[in-house]
Amino acid sequence: MTLSVSLDFDNRFSQQLPADPDLSNQRRQVLGACYSRVKPLAASKPRLVAYSSEMAEQLGLSTIDCASKEFAEIFVGNKQLQGMDPYAMCYGGHQFGHWAGQLGDGRAINLGEVVNTQSQRWALQLKGAGPTPYSRTADGLAVLRSSLREFLCSEAMFHLGVPTTRALSLILTGESVVRDMFYDGNPQPEPGAVVCRVASSFVRFGNFQIFSAQGDIDTLKQLVDFTIINEFPHLGEPSPEVYLKWFDEVCRLTADMIVHWLRVGFVHGVMNTDNMSILGLTIDYGPYGWLENYDPAWTPNTTDANGKRYCYANQPQIGHWNLAQLGNALAPLFNDEKNVEALQQVLNGYPKYFEQGRKKMMAAKLGFEHYIDELDDALVEELLEILAWIETDMTIFYRSLAQIDINVALESIEDEALMSPLLDAYYLPEQITSSYQQRLGKWLRAYIQRLRKDNKTNEMRRQEMDAINPKYVLRNYMAQLAIDKAEEGDFVLTNNFLELLRHPYDEQKEHEQYAAKRPDWARNRAGCSMLSCSS
Repeated sequence: MTLSVSLDFDNRFSQQLPADPDLSNQRRQVLGACYSRVKPLAASKPRLVAYSSEMAEQLGLSTIDCASKEFAEIFVGNKQLQGMDPYAMCYGGHQFGHWAGQLGDGRAINLGEVVNTQSQRWALQLKGAGPTPYSRTADGLAVLRSSLREFLCSEAMFHLGVPTTRALSLILTGESVVRDMFYDGNPQPEPGAVVCRVASSFVRFGNFQIFSAQGDIDTLKQLVDFTIINEFPHLGEPSPEVYLKWFDEVCRLTADMIVHWLRVGFVHGVMNTDNMSILGLTIDYGPYGWLENYDPAWTPNTTDANGKRYCYANQPQIGHWNLAQLGNALAPLFNDEKNVEALQQVLNGYPKYFEQGRKKMMAAKLGFEHYIDELDDALVEELLEILAWIETDMTIFYRSLAQIDINVALESIEDEALMSPLLDAYYLPEQITSSYQQRLGKWLRAYIQRLRKDNKTNEMRRQEMDAINPKYVLRNYMAQLAIDKAEEGDFVLTNNFLELLRHPYDEQKEHEQYAAKRPDWARNRAGCSMLSCSS
């Protein structure tokens, strides 16, 4: 059986790296292997919920292909195309700061790598398609709730311009899967589903960590060389010097990804080293969330509610910590002290990459031509304190800031009038006290005077700010609304949101309600505020 447009598989990962010789699908410790071959479970009644037309086009799949019964059968895991070579990756990782040993693809099964007509290589991976040798005590399945969140967010992040894995499809399995959403002793059956995730590579920091931890330096070197040759060929042939260049690039890519997270108000929720992409892609959409009211200490993850290790403001330093663990894993590749010291020097460059990116990002969000330290450091610091002072919607505030008139007569306008374009951003108007108005008014006057130094017109500045400050993000309550409908068999809202989020920077007047603040009913509702790792 083939699709009308065939897929050309070129499975370099499984062809060039060592495989687990044990073909049984039994939970076990795997040594000396980068992956274990495993087949997806059969699903009884596959039903397509949604697919990404852009990702399908990248793979060479037509609209007719995606609407076919065969498409659902293939991308739920029931049928294999010629050339598919399903496997689960072996990796380890630090979870919440502690080494967890072997982890691996516990509910992800890679189908293989497709080469499209532009010679781009895409790895296809099914999440929720059944157990693997790395599933430990879990069943390897996924529910519609978490799968829909991953599907929508993957595509939303791509259109926001955030480095991310992609999603091709979301398919119901026809099975029920029992989940205890908040680990509180109340398991419930939920609809099972499978997401087909897509990326040029799904290799994570943990893929390297596991071999270093096991003292298997030969396999570690083989995987590092493979990754450089296939994903970073511009760096040259693998060597100790190139390893350093590669680690430097991973540091830069990771910093860039996290700067984008901060730009759009995204909180990953579970930045364990096994959830860190070697390509600087956002990977593993579990208990993620979007800042609505600006709270730097907010985390969407119930498991992280007390420690807040992975809260919004901590993400940059956690990125650095995770890179340090990767650096530790790579150290055995170097034979002399000088190279190990050089590895540390590369790691020390991460804060510079992050800070440069953050300043450039903040300048763009605020409409400045360039970030000028002596002018903008204090201005930005004061703004972030003001945003956190009362409940202020981050997305709406920055989007509305573009409407400030730089030609206003500052000597005659009152603070209340000056801040009027921003009023839609406040959740509790009663919090807007006179002292808040005075502080914000003072900041806005300094901000306008700073904008005037760039000699931009209002129109020019607004166009630039609207191109980096989204009007629409996948607010937590929106995902929950789509889940509620999809669990009833109604997929219209899921597909409507998919279309809406394809154009997050456009006005889309017909969808204004989704650019508004989070509704009151969603403030503390499960799925709209906090989520568990099972979410």
